[in-house]
Amino acid sequence: MGTQRSNEGKSGTGRRALLGAAVLGAGGAVLGVTGTARAESARHGGGQGGLKSLPKPTIVGHRGASGYRPEHTMGAYQLALDMGADIVEAGDLVPTKDGHLVCRHEPEIGGTTDVADHPEFADRKKTKLLDGVSTTGWFTEDFTLAELKTLRAIERIPANRPHNTLYDGRWEIPTFEEVLQWQDEQSRERGKQVWVYPELKHPTYFRKQGLPLEERIAKLLRKYRRDRRTSPVVIQSFEPTSIERLNKLVDNPLVVLLSSANTRPWDFVESGDPRTVADLVKPAGLREIASYAQGIGPTLDLVIPRDAKGNLTEPTTLVSDAHKVGLILHPWTMRNENPFLPANFRKGTDADAYGDVFGAYQAYFATGIDGVFTDQPDTGVLAREGFVNN
Repeated sequence: MGTQRSNEGKSGTGRRALLGAAVLGAGGAVLGVTGTARAESARHGGGQGGLKSLPKPTIVGHRGASGYRPEHTMGAYQLALDMGADIVEAGDLVPTKDGHLVCRHEPEIGGTTDVADHPEFADRKKTKLLDGVSTTGWFTEDFTLAELKTLRAIERIPANRPHNTLYDGRWEIPTFEEVLQWQDEQSRERGKQVWVYPELKHPTYFRKQGLPLEERIAKLLRKYRRDRRTSPVVIQSFEPTSIERLNKLVDNPLVVLLSSANTRPWDFVESGDPRTVADLVKPAGLREIASYAQGIGPTLDLVIPRDAKGNLTEPTTLVSDAHKVGLILHPWTMRNENPFLPANFRKGTDADAYGDVFGAYQAYFATGIDGVFTDQPDTGVLAREGFVNN
């Protein structure tokens, strides 16, 4: 999950009721069942009460523990669990040439792998129009899975996270099927259900290439019996019509991601729908989303806007408006480093120095959000502890 470029048949009633209860309930403790029972539930794709079983505010490890390891690697996912994340965003999903779903932040992989160091792939470098933006690099859809497995992940933002470059080259690109297998293994080993939160990236773009994402993830979820109302897999996308399509294919909890207010989802651009995110966060837009999804993932600025200097202002009514129609909110993204924090929570000017992130967490938690994506799950868990105990 993360940055969006600026720019039939299953009923959703059961899921909406489930998440409506999650909004209204205290939700602070994991259900008191035995490790054996939880592991048995994990094998059958059950979540022991679904999202109600998760602590609130829920801490989502954004692309794993990407503040400490290169994002979307098994190392980042594993560390997120070790640090106490309630859910791991294990998979921004993009397809390979031969139809596998792999975990990369974007289909262009020049900035997150060592592909540029592979002379055998030099001729794969291309310029493509990705959701209306000219993008140059190497794209997953031009590689087979076997070819991608020869690459290794690297840190995406080394200027902010030079310490993460220590791990460049250590991990390969995981497939989503490997993530589901890892989820089973970790649930058994830890004696509790592990949750994952994949995102479908650029579904309209890939559907036009004959590589539809929704049917592929649905097939995998059915294979692993993780396509149910209480299954521990929450699926998200920036394209509302993609979530509508998924609502007809699987019974998982579904979330519509929302970028800045003046942007339009790319599927709206393609179909000629004139609405912007500002329209979707109005009560009518939220009611429509609630007819096929159970939550929204807004940028934090939709919850508390920033002024011209980058300081937090007053919260909007988004949290209460969303809760009124039964939607949960998991905004994105909390990061410890100065450049990503509101100006009034920064300390010093170093790009990789930490600011007053605990203060920022408290401000966002106070709005009533149901959870938050974070690159540093350990910080998020501590911030939640301080918030719920005050």
